[in-house]
Amino acid sequence: MGAGHAHPLYLHGHSVVHALPAEVKIVCLVAFVLAVVATPRETVWPFAVYAVTIVVIWRLARIPLSWIMPRMAIEIPFLVLAVLLPFAEGGERIDVVGLQLSVSGLWAAWGIVIKGTLGVAASLTVAAATSAAELPVALSRLAVPSLVTSMVVLMIRYIDVLAGEANRMRMARQSRGDSPRLLHQAKAIAASIGSLFVRSYERGERVYLAMLSRGFDGRVPDDVAGGERASARQWVFAMTPAVAAVVVATAAWVVR
Repeated sequence: MGAGHAHPLYLHGHSVVHALPAEVKIVCLVAFVLAVVATPRETVWPFAVYAVTIVVIWRLARIPLSWIMPRMAIEIPFLVLAVLLPFAEGGERIDVVGLQLSVSGLWAAWGIVIKGTLGVAASLTVAAATSAAELPVALSRLAVPSLVTSMVVLMIRYIDVLAGEANRMRMARQSRGDSPRLLHQAKAIAASIGSLFVRSYERGERVYLAMLSRGFDGRVPDDVAGGERASARQWVFAMTPAVAAVVVATAAWVVR
């Protein structure tokens, strides 16, 4: 795993958020998302506070909206599901622009949309400010099981390699007259996917055996990605948004 390797969601920068050790950002993300999920969907104002918090972090991390918004499209399938809920749910119904919609379905749709959007936005924020080389080290520092750390190391190192292999296989098929839009080519595409799976498994096995022969024991040394462990000051600074989110979620349950 090269130290300079970066995942596609990483946005290179030198902000105060980028400088924080990855382990504190991961813990902050988990606590923040749990607070968002635990917030009662019928209480609207906490979600506005969460959104403002994320926007402030974007400013601190110097993440432009033009970069973050296209990547938010990953939640579109969930938004489609949310749109269907007011029509599918039963119970009390309300007239909205001539449509009879379920009240419980509307609340369910609102909960999915707002909590999903905030969760995706927070996750993209951490991904944009955390390089791939930092993640395995952070997981080791957080005492994550070595098997999980090993899987993350292999995934980060070879996901681009596998994507390149898939692209080369696609180009090879097209150079031989394949058209993925034609139904009769489905068999060739399925065979390519199976071949890619077998190649991926064999490559992963060879890489793992090579790592074991070089003394890899599942733990990632601190000096792989550089940097030191998070200080108490960094923990306090990084956990401020998460603590604020927990306080807001608790207040939402108290005053509802």
